[in-house]
Amino acid sequence: MAKYVPDVRTQRWVVISPGRISRPDDAAPAKPVCPFCVGNESMTPPEVYRIGQGEKDKPGWRVRVVPNKYPVTDIHEVIIHSPDDSRDIEKLSLAQVTTIMTVYRDRYRAHEANGQVMIFCNHGFHAGASLKHPHSQLVVVPKQINLDVLSREPVANIVEEQDAFTSYCPEFSQWPYETWIVPRDGGIRFGDTPDGELPKLAHTLQYTLQRIERVFLKSKVTVSDRTTQFVYNYYIYPGDQWYLRIVPRFIHRAGFELGTGLNVNVVDPVDAARELAKIEAVPV
Repeated sequence: MAKYVPDVRTQRWVVISPGRISRPDDAAPAKPVCPFCVGNESMTPPEVYRIGQGEKDKPGWRVRVVPNKYPVTDIHEVIIHSPDDSRDIEKLSLAQVTTIMTVYRDRYRAHEANGQVMIFCNHGFHAGASLKHPHSQLVVVPKQINLDVLSREPVANIVEEQDAFTSYCPEFSQWPYETWIVPRDGGIRFGDTPDGELPKLAHTLQYTLQRIERVFLKSKVTVSDRTTQFVYNYYIYPGDQWYLRIVPRFIHRAGFELGTGLNVNVVDPVDAARELAKIEAVPV
């Protein structure tokens, strides 16, 4: 089981989870067989949810959810985005991304009585992914644990406004081209998102990632060991007044940030929003 250790002065917590050290490493020289690919369903723990055809733990799924073999918390799931082991949200069909958003909402609802439900995605090895096959994760943290998560930032530096969602670069952006997505009606908890808004969320997320990727491919604001891989994280805030926060990994954090807790953003959010707003969507 996970062990939670608090810092008395700051009320921050650390999760002690030794089992995570055994995670697979797809970046290693000898690439293992991918347990998330179609036909390898027996390599994962028994699935707990799927959308698509076929029997449990058999091919036919469009999105598949399984328990994480190396959990951080006592409830920790993997959401496999599609049978495709290379294309992720910015390149999948809008229908597939909508299915992913539907699974997010459904699994949030399934666990919200058990604690604080955090859904997040690590895209790329520099962002913390251990397997190449695109996937997200869901963890449940006990309600009494104080999460060190930002509250919703005021809307400023708008990238795009749709009828249901707004994307913007908050003044308090900690990373270059950091972008948030919020429901225009204010929204309370992510689990309350109605079916009719999920395709709109899928569109806004996909379009936003496409914009950021195009900036990445031509940007000088990148890590020194940059490859051509577009790397990012995003997560959905687990409480009231939800938002989806996208953190592009254009840079690494270093000693100043780690030592002071102050983050240095080398791109003004005003300029980031202007640049992103000019970029057209990429057909998929």
